[in-house]
Amino acid sequence: MSMPSQINAATQEDFADICQLLGEAGLPVEDLCREHLRQFLVARVENRLTGVIGLEAYDAIGLLRSLVVAPESRRHGIGQQLVRELEAKARDIGVRELWLLTIDADLFFRRLGYLVSDRSEAPAAVAATHEFAGLCPDDAVLMRKSLSVG
Repeated sequence: MSMPSQINAATQEDFADICQLLGEAGLPVEDLCREHLRQFLVARVENRLTGVIGLEAYDAIGLLRSLVVAPESRRHGIGQQLVRELEAKARDIGVRELWLLTIDADLFFRRLGYLVSDRSEAPAAVAATHEFAGLCPDDAVLMRKSLSVG
């Protein structure tokens, strides 16, 4: 059963709520800065921030990061909706391949077409990110998905 949610670009006013939601989920916030917010999408249900997802774009390569849905809003399709919106945004700006690191959501991302990759296969742009190089543990699962054009 899906929960109706609005997906929008994050604003400066969302920054504290985004950091709180990520922190409560145990996701890294150390490298977030307000400038990154233009690459974040937020989900709201009845004007309450219930989910967030981020994109770091490096030409044709993108790093999907910081997907989290508030515990009380999970299992209503919000996470899938955020991923679909982020993929569309990535395609629109020329990203052809999305990469991500996850500790416990690999089954979720597999259902959305992401494939597990060896860390040695990470493109240089992804390997150089703070998330890859130090924020995520070495046992985090690296995944990728090719984005179709059009």
